[in-house]
Amino acid sequence: MARFDEVKELVLSLESDFDKFYNKGNQAAGTRVRKGMQDLKTLAQDIRSEVQNKKNDGE
Repeated sequence: MARFDEVKELVLSLESDFDKFYNKGNQAAGTRVRKGMQDLKTLAQDIRSEVQNKKNDGE
């Protein structure tokens, strides 16, 4: 469950930048959102690989 907590923490850390970009039009916040979403994508792919490996080891 530690990996799930990592995902939650990352998403929550982006909340203020999402607000600044979408509601206040802050362009720099948009750059931070894009970077955070790329980090989320990378983390998700790592978790997918880990789950697949555990699944394959169990077979």
